[in-house]
This record gives sequence, C-alpha cells and structure tokens, in this order.
Amino acid sequence: MNRLISVIMPALNESPCIADVVSRVPIEEFTARGIDTEILVIDNGSEDDTGELARNAGARVVWEPRRGYGHAYLMGFKEAKGSIICTLDADGTYPVHMLPELTDMLLREDLDFINTDRFAYMYNGVMSRSHRAGNSILTFANRVLFRLPFRDSQSGMWVFRSELLEKMQLRAVGMALSQEIKIEAACRLGVRCAEVPIQYDYRLGESKLRAWRDGIGNLAYLFRRQVSGNGQ
Repeated sequence: MNRLISVIMPALNESPCIADVVSRVPIEEFTARGIDTEILVIDNGSEDDTGELARNAGARVVWEPRRGYGHAYLMGFKEAKGSIICTLDADGTYPVHMLPELTDMLLREDLDFINTDRFAYMYNGVMSRSHRAGNSILTFANRVLFRLPFRDSQSGMWVFRSELLEKMQLRAVGMALSQEIKIEAACRLGVRCAEVPIQYDYRLGESKLRAWRDGIGNLAYLFRRQVSGNGQ
C-alpha cells in the first residue's frame, strides 16, 4: 500500500467556505503517521471563485463542468492517486478532523469501507425535518431492497480503499451515487464494512440540495436497480 491519502471534495459555488474547509484537513496529523495527503477539490462547474480559493488554500483543483454529485465524484476517483480515499462535502458539515481517526480504524481493523452516520449525534435544527424524513425513507428503502447494513444511506463522508473502485460498477451521475457506492461495497461486493457516528454541523453557504427532486430520483434509482437484479 502506498502511503498517500486522497481527500476528495465536490464543490459547486462554495466560495464562502471552501478555503476554510480545505485548511481544516489535518495534514500534520497524517504526516505524523507517516502518511502523505493530497486534497482534491472537484469544481463542478462553479460560477464563482471556488476553484481559485481552493487552490490558494492548498488543494489540487480538477474541473468537471458536467453538473452532478456523481459526475464530480467519478472524476475525483479517476484523478485520485492515494491508496485510501476520504470523501466529504465542501460545505463544512462534516468533521474533517476525524479523517485520521477513521483512517486508523480502517487499517487497524483491516476494513475496506467505512460509512459515517450523521444522525447518532444530530442536534435540533442542523437538518430540516423534511430532509431528515427523506433520509429516513431512503435508508429504510435501502435496508428493505438491498439489506444495506448502514443507518445512514445518504451520508457523504466515507473512507475506503481505492482498490475497491476497480471492482465497483458506479454509474450514478447525481446524488444517487452516495447510496450506490454503499450498495456496491456492502451488498454486491460484500467487503468488510463499518459505520461510525459523527457530529454533523450547520452548512456554510447556500445549499445546492434539491430535496424533492433528489429524493425522488434516489428512490427511483433504488427500484430500477432492484428490478435489474444488480443489487447482490
């Protein structure tokens, strides 16, 4: 295994917060463990100075003009050079400081994929009731249709071995990629997985989530995949 970690963040018009989030990546803690770090910000067609701010903060910026969460991550996975991939949103909601701890756990327990659970410690107001309800419905559907073992099927913070990407069949170009990668890891490939509770925080800047459209799209993806028989 090479000693490089790739931290990937998709970003769309995140100029209010991108520099702060990039600067929070605990590079020194990784260095103390003998691990090098690359930070990849996938600029998903931003119309502001997100890319320039991320670059000035120390990230390598990759331009992906095709809008979509899945498009951004598929480009990031293609560009990443690390043996371990760490992902998170660029909006300040995920605990960046936990990345070394999660990486330690992956290696110590010989795991392949770690998901994070945003709901274990969630406090009032950090996520709207409608978003929480939508997440609950989608997680329930994932459990029923695919026996997904995670409590949070839509979490965007994962730590996993990059070698999994060679075996995964990732096709979702939108928000459905978040559940698709978990189904691939835990259900179709059956690799060693774990889920860790995290503290989810308030978003910095304007939300890009289209709750009804994305939620219905994610649910439709699950039923299409179930009908195709590609879930196991």
